[in-house]
Amino acid sequence: MTNLTVDRAYIERVLLALLAIPSPTGYTEDAIAFVSAELAALSDTIALRVTRKGALVATVAGKSALEARGITGHIDTLGAMVKEIDKKGRLGLSMLGGYSWSAVEGEGVTVIGVHTDARVRGTILPVKASVHVHGGEVSRQDRTKAKTYHVRLDARVSTAADVAQLGIQVGDFIALDPRIEAGTAGFIRSRHLDDKAGVAAMLGAVKALLDAGLTPAHDIVLHFSNYEEVGHGAASGFPDKMTELLSIDMAAVGSGQNSDEFSVGICVKDSGGPYHLGMRRKLVALADANAVPYKLDIYPHYGSDGEAFWRAGGDVAVGLIGPGVDASHSYERTHMDGVRATASLIAHYMLAE
Repeated sequence: MTNLTVDRAYIERVLLALLAIPSPTGYTEDAIAFVSAELAALSDTIALRVTRKGALVATVAGKSALEARGITGHIDTLGAMVKEIDKKGRLGLSMLGGYSWSAVEGEGVTVIGVHTDARVRGTILPVKASVHVHGGEVSRQDRTKAKTYHVRLDARVSTAADVAQLGIQVGDFIALDPRIEAGTAGFIRSRHLDDKAGVAAMLGAVKALLDAGLTPAHDIVLHFSNYEEVGHGAASGFPDKMTELLSIDMAAVGSGQNSDEFSVGICVKDSGGPYHLGMRRKLVALADANAVPYKLDIYPHYGSDGEAFWRAGGDVAVGLIGPGVDASHSYERTHMDGVRATASLIAHYMLAE
């Protein structure tokens, strides 16, 4: 067993800070800058670059530079964009990522003016929200369609021109409130734990190796993708010498699933089919040898950045792990034990041949 200590307090601090940074798909520069600064603070020997696509790539030198091992997690989250502005100054929505509209009904949001730097608060509501005005029509609305919902801005607007005066226009981003709660019991409730919990675990794994004075067996390429929620996040940005890719994402907790919030989930199959058997065996062996709590599981309605790389033609072995997250793509919850277990398995993977 390798003597590694994962700094739980560090991981929690990083996670809570990341959750507070809006990063809906397409608007991730601030979150990428935060992760880059954290890595630079951990060590000035980590080579950092941002790809033309906007992903962050960090290289940790290993004992051997002949091959590389990739580890990818995504910084982008669910969100929306302004689809239209109606004559009363309400905003129509276009979804970013895949979620149920009913899961964000009543959620607070920040509308971000990308050309003006405006920040305007608001709420996602059904077009017919008041039972005193619409009666039974409120409950009969089709909650599967974007046209059922709009954003009510917290500003004195009654026309589309009023909204324009605020610096908001079609194509601006809508960030969902995370509503972060961290208690002494170790649970963290928040939107966007997918995949900011995984990113925090990646940073915690790097810190664990540095604190122990250990060097990875091979060059490690840490890839923080910015388009995972729309399906093509980690399709590029890796060196040709990479032979394995470990995707870090959340493990889906719920009815019929084997995953829990207190372990690292090792995904053996999702909607794209089985992950690489050699990687599965390697991850299980590392977890067993180092007393890392884990659960094997299958996620039927799920895809990952590892599969994005495969579909782009990547000829590598791909595995997938992550902390257990309950109520994924809704108001999520995890436990720091699961995030720490994920960081531990990542660190042991970095040391493995």
